[in-house]
Amino acid sequence: MGSLGWWFTGGVVVVVLLALVARWLWYLGRVVHVERCRELFRLQHERFEEQLVKAAGASGLPRGLRWVRCNITGDAVLVRDTATGGIVALVPVLVEFEPLEGGDMEDVPAARAPRPATAVFSFHQGNWHTGGRVVFNHTPDQTVTAFAELQRLPDHV
Repeated sequence: MGSLGWWFTGGVVVVVLLALVARWLWYLGRVVHVERCRELFRLQHERFEEQLVKAAGASGLPRGLRWVRCNITGDAVLVRDTATGGIVALVPVLVEFEPLEGGDMEDVPAARAPRPATAVFSFHQGNWHTGGRVVFNHTPDQTVTAFAELQRLPDHV
């Protein structure tokens, strides 16, 4: 019975150690994934400006205005969307519009003024994508605060 108890205790220790190693490897994998996401965004941000203008312009919003350009003005804030589990980049941008000819906004001088906003990009299948979602008049930090399902990821791990 003494040797059986030792085997049982030793087996429990081995299982606990394997579980700890597995958890550490899982955490390390997540850290590497987040850093890869961050680096991919840095390398391709000019392309993302074009993607955002195209996607947001196709939405028809805001009404009476055409998306002209979008300039990224700072670093992306990476967050986890707890609703989907995915990684999202909140990016400070400055958006420029042009009123549509014959539209309601044609004679409004403020329609041409650049507007600060936060652009939303999501990471899936190894690439960044945007559906053209923009949160106007919010910084990335304000956007995190405004949407409870967004959980900020550490800047450096």
